Amino acid sequence: MIKVKEIMNSNVIYCDPSATISSTAQLLKEHDISGVPVVKNNVVVGVVSEVDLLKLLELPKHGDLWLPSPFEVIEIPIRELISWEETKKMLTDIGSRPVSDIMKKDVSMISSEDSIEDASELMSRHKVHRLPVIDNGKLVGIVTRGDIIRGIASA
Repeated sequence: MIKVKEIMNSNVIYCDPSATISSTAQLLKEHDISGVPVVKNNVVVGVVSEVDLLKLLELPKHGDLWLPSPFEVIEIPIRELISWEETKKMLTDIGSRPVSDIMKKDVSMISSEDSIEDASELMSRHKVHRLPVIDNGKLVGIVTRGDIIRGIASA
């Protein structure tokens, strides 16, 4: 039985909850990774992934078709202009917001003594690509799907 500690990466790239969204996106790009644990005082408080960052770019969906009354026709251009200005401001402000605003707080974690089968099952059940490895409440590593596959291949 292969244990998580045999395949995990103990040199974990992580960010602080107060890190900005733009600096966290830069961290992912620099290290060519798709997600990081969010750590405060060596304790995992969340996880942020590329998916969380991409969700920030989703435009709100418009509901049912709305036809204006004759009195509202004059109001439409003003409403659209205000909406566009709010959208521009929102996109500018996103990068300066703390990553704690978008991180997932309900984090699946695993122990270094657990088996890679346990890790694989946990990843599948929770539909995640990485698990922070925790021993005595502290972050000691991270294990990804790729680590598990490499571990199986080398066994």
